[in-house]
Amino acid sequence: MPIDASLKEKGAITGVGETAYTRGSPRSVAGLYFEASLKAIDDAGLKPKDIDGIIPYGSLAVTAEDIITNFGIEDVTFSAVTPMGGASCVAAIQCAVMAISAGLCRHVLVPIGRKGYSETRIGDRVQQMPQFRTIGEFEMPLGAIAPAQLYAPMARRHMEMFGTKTRSFAEIAVTVRNHALLNGHGMMTKPLTVEEHQASRMIADPLRLFDCSLESDGGVAVVVSAAEQAKDMKQKPVVVMAVAEGHPDSPSAITQRPDMTRLGLAKAAPKAFRMAGVTHEDIDVAEVYDCFTYIVMCQLEDMGFCKKGEGGDFVMGGRIGLGGELPINTHGGLLSQAHMAGMNHIVELVRQLRGTAGKAQVKDAEIGLVTGYGDMGDGSIAIMRRG
Repeated sequence: MPIDASLKEKGAITGVGETAYTRGSPRSVAGLYFEASLKAIDDAGLKPKDIDGIIPYGSLAVTAEDIITNFGIEDVTFSAVTPMGGASCVAAIQCAVMAISAGLCRHVLVPIGRKGYSETRIGDRVQQMPQFRTIGEFEMPLGAIAPAQLYAPMARRHMEMFGTKTRSFAEIAVTVRNHALLNGHGMMTKPLTVEEHQASRMIADPLRLFDCSLESDGGVAVVVSAAEQAKDMKQKPVVVMAVAEGHPDSPSAITQRPDMTRLGLAKAAPKAFRMAGVTHEDIDVAEVYDCFTYIVMCQLEDMGFCKKGEGGDFVMGGRIGLGGELPINTHGGLLSQAHMAGMNHIVELVRQLRGTAGKAQVKDAEIGLVTGYGDMGDGSIAIMRRG
């Protein structure tokens, strides 16, 4: 069997759960983990004792052992972490499907809880990155100590090479804000205009305030089940057609790469499309990791929806909005719903393919994808279909 086909449709998302998204939750990180996890397990029609695999978020703020102890689970046969920053959650779906395909598990819980506003702020997060030592050698001596400062040169390089304008960044920010207003579960509740985006304060040239993701408290979880069992469960299954991850050239230091505009997703996406057996035209909705507006545009290029350098034009003219050719981040994303390291993107794709996304529902959505982007450019992608 070709390696690209080994995980095809072996797993399905059967349960999803979310807490409220806030700035300043009184709950502990563990409490947020547990609430979201119990909601996802219940959504799947399962009991905690049915969970036999656990892949918590890679920060290790809560471990599999914490969940096992507090839920009274008796027989977990697999646990792991996927420490890839914002690529972790989608990469964890790949890990869960691998465990299921190997016959180790039937139902894998993939949860996250974080207090990115009230405890671990973005500046502190950089020091937790696995690449921190390399950043300290190359980037930090030049004053780059926060994610916006690390990624801004990537955006500027794209602008210099291809003539990209910040108006395209504004289009992304405004579009996902409009989607967040429909979702009803987002932190940002006021409309955003292009003019407001362009007038917002500079964070790290060329990235302005509304180019940057939120700092949020909350929890999210999904249950990944064996595809055969998923057919008889409580919810309509969302089948994982394909999963893949990729790491950029020189993954620990952006400034040392031969091409600063190419992410790890450029390596992962062709594998995922090949595994799924679909084309770009088959994708009805895309939940694209959006730590910064530029990263959304860059991922669309690296996935092959347009050529490198054409992302700025691709996102214009309503193409990425509801009713457009490729609706993206229909929940509002990290930019306007909440920063849950991309796990909320997975939940939104599941709801879109279940047909339960409410006012933000993409009509007749059958196939969609979700991406992750981590730390210095790690990429992950899952392509899913309605079961």
